[in-house]
Amino acid sequence: MIDGAQVWLLALMLILPISALVARRLPMRQSIKLALIWIVLFAVVTLVFTQIEQFAR
Repeated sequence: MIDGAQVWLLALMLILPISALVARRLPMRQSIKLALIWIVLFAVVTLVFTQIEQFAR
């Protein structure tokens, strides 16, 4: 299970790529699309690692 500290860590890990997208001054539609791709990528990786941890027990 993900507790509050892990949620904050994941949120902070998303700030770096999203801020890099903002700094590039891309059009808003493209920035949102790329930001959503990063969010989905982090969500999938987090899900995989939590499932691996559960199956290891």
